[in-house]
Amino acid sequence: MSGDGPGPFDEAYSEVADEQLDALEQADPDAYADVLTLCGLIFDHPGRAQAMSSAITTAGGIVLRLAVPGRGALRIFWTARGADGAPRVEAVLEQP
Repeated sequence: MSGDGPGPFDEAYSEVADEQLDALEQADPDAYADVLTLCGLIFDHPGRAQAMSSAITTAGGIVLRLAVPGRGALRIFWTARGADGAPRVEAVLEQP
């Protein structure tokens, strides 16, 4: 899923999320499409996505958790960090 070399994509997704998305794309293309739709919401409307997310406080700061509707325990974990508060997808995994 990642591009060649550094760029905006590399800042939007962690390496972990990139690997998880690649695996999901191979295992379940429909779930992958649903996750990408929500990633679009996170990047295009972070305030709305934040309102739909729950928050987890970690040693590294606050991580937001967004459930993927109709996909059971599949969640997108994301942050809004950096000087501009740009969203970044940190992980995509199942968590009850």
